[in-house]
Amino acid sequence: MRGTDVRVLQDFLTKWGVRTTVDGIYGRGTASRVRTWERATQRRVDGRMSRADSAELRRAVEAGETRDGVQGGQVATPTEKATIGPDGLAVAPASAPEAVKAMIEAGNQIATKPYKYGGGHGQWEDTGYDCSGSMSYVMHAAGLLDEALDSTGFESYGESGEGQWVTIYANSGHSYMLIAGLRFDTSGRADDGSRWHDAMRSSSGYTVRHPPGL
Repeated sequence: MRGTDVRVLQDFLTKWGVRTTVDGIYGRGTASRVRTWERATQRRVDGRMSRADSAELRRAVEAGETRDGVQGGQVATPTEKATIGPDGLAVAPASAPEAVKAMIEAGNQIATKPYKYGGGHGQWEDTGYDCSGSMSYVMHAAGLLDEALDSTGFESYGESGEGQWVTIYANSGHSYMLIAGLRFDTSGRADDGSRWHDAMRSSSGYTVRHPPGL
């Protein structure tokens, strides 16, 4: 349950596309990431890593396979962007990775819910969501977060700079994100009734991050 073998597993999960803390301890966080891998690869979902499971994960990583089935560890650059329908909900492009499609689907579920300070931080299913709670909700649906982050937490999440499919903008007072070319942001919801927006906004004063691999 701890040691070098666990560190190797955690590193392989991260390389495959499920960000995992490499601490050498097989705790709840690592078990959750293993279940994400098991679901994505259609294996028995029990959060346990058998010898056969370990061999398959190693084979996939060494072959350059990732969560989205991409060879060489590279995610294809988007050739099309998501669109917003007349109902204010987003439509994912067919070329989007499965993680991005999951984020868009989850975003649609809460797109029209009211702004609620602290919403989404005490429980995933809430009556309303604040800015970081909204982002946490969609990222949790894609297997990228186990616990909700506040805006400050998103300032150090993932990797620095813009992503190909997902980009996070955060500072101590607010956070929002771009998903497949659409802005997912509580700011502006009062104007058009949705968290999805075609129009961009200034990113001045925001830390720019992105989930690994996206």
